[in-house]
Amino acid sequence: MEKPKIAIVGCGRMGIGIAQVFAYEGFMVNLIDAKERSGEEANEVFRQAGDQIAHHLFFLSNLNILDKKMIAPILQRINFYPSIQMDSALLEADLVFEAVPEVGEIKKTILDQLNRWTKEETIIASTTSTFSVNDLAGQVLHPERFLCTHWLNPAYLMPLVEVSPGEHTSRNTLDQIFRLLESIGKIPVKCNPSPGFIVPRIQALAMNEAARLAEEGVASPEDIDKASRFGFGLRFAVLGLLEFIDWGGGDILYYASNYLKDSFQEDRFSPPQVVVEHMEQGHIGIKSGKGFFDYSQRDMARYQQETIAKFVDLLNHLGLIRPPHQEA
Repeated sequence: MEKPKIAIVGCGRMGIGIAQVFAYEGFMVNLIDAKERSGEEANEVFRQAGDQIAHHLFFLSNLNILDKKMIAPILQRINFYPSIQMDSALLEADLVFEAVPEVGEIKKTILDQLNRWTKEETIIASTTSTFSVNDLAGQVLHPERFLCTHWLNPAYLMPLVEVSPGEHTSRNTLDQIFRLLESIGKIPVKCNPSPGFIVPRIQALAMNEAARLAEEGVASPEDIDKASRFGFGLRFAVLGLLEFIDWGGGDILYYASNYLKDSFQEDRFSPPQVVVEHMEQGHIGIKSGKGFFDYSQRDMARYQQETIAKFVDLLNHLGLIRPPHQEA
């Protein structure tokens, strides 16, 4: 099957990162500068973009992830276009990633141009973690071909891409995006229209609470970061947050949340209604056979053993497993 033609509008960090991802996977990419500039200014932008991608590729090469001989062919798959040539860069595109700054007027201007220069069936994906897909879709002709994609930075390394379809996005558009992202080694997840998507919303709460701990003098910044790296973060590389609730028990979260809420007199620690309902229903996770997930048909001994094995592998990779002490 022929690879779709990819165009990316925006030469900022995210646009450059997405261009690298697709070029690395063998796609021809048109990277378009969204801002009107003089010829000299545009050439400098493209030089910097090329240097940045080359730097990332040499970094991967130094880690023995790719052969240095592959760097030049990857770079040659990226064609740079100034804004005045946007029409010719977009005409044959099968999929366009809009990656301009998170400013409403800028996005509107670019979406107007995409309406003008793309084929009717070309999929348009807005790269954003701020705007609701339904708000942006109103500015797109044929909104059934439009959705939002939130790539995590750095795009060339982070596997997750949050995909947010709108109320008019067709099933075919969503399926095509998922297949494409999976074909280049990414892990797409579907997110309904909501401020902050998934990761930024979780991240904001965790980072703000860490900042409060430092502000209140509960621990030093160094120790807070050690605690988050070697306690909090490690576990969630193996278990998802909701899976972890089920693993430990939703009842533990329920009681701990209420204790913190009462101790600090802060509603932000209150358990959400779904946790309260799970308590009332007795759906507290692994030990009851059901929580956020249904464990009734799982081989629990195998599931737990495999999960712990993944965790041990991670600890071993990080040099955090010590051999037993041996008597001299």
